Amino acid sequence: MTLFYLNVIKKTCFTAGLLLLMISCKQESPQYVTQVELQPSLQLQELFINDLTTCNSYIDSLKSTTHTDSLKFYFKKARVEFKKMEPILSFQDLNNYNFLNAPNIVKVEEEDLTDIKISNPSSFQTLEENIFSDAPDVASIHNTAAKLQSRLQVLIRNTDIKFFKPYHILWLIRKQFIRTATTGVTGFDSPVLENSLMDAVTAFAKAEQILNLYDHNFKNDQLKRSWKQKFQDSKEFLEASNFEEFNRYEFIKLHIDPMLVLWNKTAKDWQVQFPLQMAIDNNATSLFSKEALSIDYFAGHKVTPLTEDKIALGKRLFNDNQLSTSKEISCATCHKSDIAFTDGLAIPKGLTRNSPSLTYSSYQQDFFYDKRAGSLEGQIVSVINNTQEFHSDLKRFTEHINEDAAYITAFKTAYNTTIDQNTVRTAIANYVRSLNYWNSKWDRNIRNEVNTLTYSEINGFNLFNGKAKCATCHFAPVFNGTVPPDFMETELEHLGVPTKSVTENAVIDEDLGRFNVYKTENRKHFFKTPSLRNVAITGPYMHNGAYKTLEEVIEFYDLGGGYGIGITDQEYQTLPTDPLNLTDQEKTDLINFMNTLTDEEFLKESYTTKSI
Repeated sequence: MTLFYLNVIKKTCFTAGLLLLMISCKQESPQYVTQVELQPSLQLQELFINDLTTCNSYIDSLKSTTHTDSLKFYFKKARVEFKKMEPILSFQDLNNYNFLNAPNIVKVEEEDLTDIKISNPSSFQTLEENIFSDAPDVASIHNTAAKLQSRLQVLIRNTDIKFFKPYHILWLIRKQFIRTATTGVTGFDSPVLENSLMDAVTAFAKAEQILNLYDHNFKNDQLKRSWKQKFQDSKEFLEASNFEEFNRYEFIKLHIDPMLVLWNKTAKDWQVQFPLQMAIDNNATSLFSKEALSIDYFAGHKVTPLTEDKIALGKRLFNDNQLSTSKEISCATCHKSDIAFTDGLAIPKGLTRNSPSLTYSSYQQDFFYDKRAGSLEGQIVSVINNTQEFHSDLKRFTEHINEDAAYITAFKTAYNTTIDQNTVRTAIANYVRSLNYWNSKWDRNIRNEVNTLTYSEINGFNLFNGKAKCATCHFAPVFNGTVPPDFMETELEHLGVPTKSVTENAVIDEDLGRFNVYKTENRKHFFKTPSLRNVAITGPYMHNGAYKTLEEVIEFYDLGGGYGIGITDQEYQTLPTDPLNLTDQEKTDLINFMNTLTDEEFLKESYTTKSI
């Protein structure tokens, strides 16, 4: 079984039946594989080993030189080979891919209080930031190179992809162009050189080469020609611009979404039966559609279709203040439907943080600002137990519901079950999972349903994904911290959030964030990256409401986050220390783009007077 599948199992807790299906897919006896089926996989393995070997050779040369120009030369050569490897490696062995491509920040893995791992990265990003700094540390560069080489050599010796099936190939290719659209062209893994566009050219060329190995699967020759033309068009589009001027809106609309359409046609042409659903739905034809991401995947493959009966039941529970001990509050008390299910407060009385929006919250792997809950169901239980909120427990909560004949009937209709603690929290969680609309001005335009975006709004998106570096933490299409294309991890960041909105001599907010969960010293002041969908109506901003307007938020980032406003004693801040140097017009464009992320449900007259 590949490491790719092992990671999927770990993160999403597949059922036993699904696990057995995946094992059988991998362990099929070679005697049932024809030579025609086996030949392209053998060629695929040869391509991959050749790329690994060439990359290893350049890393070896880098490790053997001390001259700055030579270090830069061999790094660039090695990184091109790494990008050639990326489509296969990231699919076949996600652990090693993530090691080789890790951001240059301390990595912390907190499984439980007895299993906390802290490590410094040794990756291509580590090398890039060191080699292209003002004062390269040659000893450190050689040490990092040695660790990279060790990984590459293990991969060369142990890679076995001879029995890939057609659906593996389709997943592999789709994963690459989703990665390119959501992180690749943002500078996410090329923070200094910003070589993202040429990286995309390299990775797309390899994806096309891989698809060509399986051209015997095509029954429709026109479909083959369409792929060839689309790869060529994408290459020309990528090569025609530079990082700051690149039109990412057009790239997604004119190239990535059409690739998704071709991908679906190819799956039908090849008569592929997918054994399971990944984060990107197997039928997705647009990155910014309600169908693109599988809610079931994010829920751990335990959600049945969200029927109207289930949504109505969950909504009633969500709004029922009779379920709290005081009989005065409900979920809706702190998550108001007219402001995208937030509370609109800086810090509510009796609590330490405000309530983040529940819209699109189903597309993440952890919950609460400090990620202390691993599921929506777990978050709901915590709120019920909190003495400052429901001040109850799930047992009493459920007993109250079970006394209501209408609830008993509703549960029978929606879930064909009696009321118990599990079904109650599931019902509320499934209502929250329905709060994803995908009908904002942005969504409708990029799906080519309307053509109403202004130049400023489009430029704001391009800045968001480029010069302003917003998209290196807020990833499309949800614009939250759940990292595509696998969507297995929701990131935490230490921004250096102050106690109040100031531009100098700031004081760090006293809330220690993630540190309070596991007491890991270098997790002080770390908070989950939220979605920016509906952000125009969800102020004040940050966990403590330090910023009242989006203008203030943009100014904070433009100055360099906490570092830029005087918070210099926080070693583990994750933002770059340098200012962004955005112009006034660029700041306006960014805000105009973010305003387009407001869903139609919240576009009412009362919102137009809200300061944004």
